[in-house]
Amino acid sequence: MSLVKLLSFKSLGDERGNLISLEQNKNVPFEIKRVYYLFNTDKDVTRGFHAHKALQQVAICVKGSCLFTLDDGTKREKVKLDDPTVGLYIGNNLWREMSEFTYDCVLMVIASELYDESDYIRDYDQFLKEVSL
Repeated sequence: MSLVKLLSFKSLGDERGNLISLEQNKNVPFEIKRVYYLFNTDKDVTRGFHAHKALQQVAICVKGSCLFTLDDGTKREKVKLDDPTVGLYIGNNLWREMSEFTYDCVLMVIASELYDESDYIRDYDQFLKEVSL
């Protein structure tokens, strides 16, 4: 089974431009409690290096591109996000790393929960222990 779960978003548009609507429990598979975005990230920077115990996320590269590495403790998979009509669903207990940001990358993340530091697993060895329980 693949760790990568991509969601397709319908783009509505005409000669004036395009629009994508994101709706909780419809094209986003959970109730939306938080939205944030990353931008101005240097191409040589790698971010993430954590997992969440309960949080679910959808990551959408609304401009530019970046590379995601997902890890469930036994398997690692990579996926490049470079299309604003595609979202990467990231369930709980998946280690994630983001890298290879283009100079114009804007990465939006939709989250199922408000920020809660106690939900983070920031140490990879601890993550491996947690997912093996």
